[in-house]
Amino acid sequence: QVQLAESGGGLVQAGGSLRLSCAASRRVFSGNVMGWYRQAPGKQRELVAVISSGGSTNYAESVKGRFTISRDNAKNTVYLQMNSLKPEDTAVYYCKMAVGTTVWWGQGTQVTVSS
Repeated sequence: QVQLAESGGGLVQAGGSLRLSCAASRRVFSGNVMGWYRQAPGKQRELVAVISSGGSTNYAESVKGRFTISRDNAKNTVYLQMNSLKPEDTAVYYCKMAVGTTVWWGQGTQVTVSS
């Protein structure tokens, strides 16, 4: 079993920045994909950004140019640097790790952007 622990959420004004971190409790097969998803009240969970073990990335159109995903394989950790935050970025952000068909989720961290 793997636990994912997110941190770094909080309250920030529009235009500000936050950095989320997600640490896995143990090393997992290197061929894994890690990513960030978010869920706003009344909306479905949506992809924000993903990164493969080799460093390939994919972003939602709404965050391109503002958010950057990265990972440190030695620390089993994935990061999400969020700049130029907007009120519509307000959501609970979840970390996800997938290896083949096996998926683990973190408990989520709240990000609130005030206007």
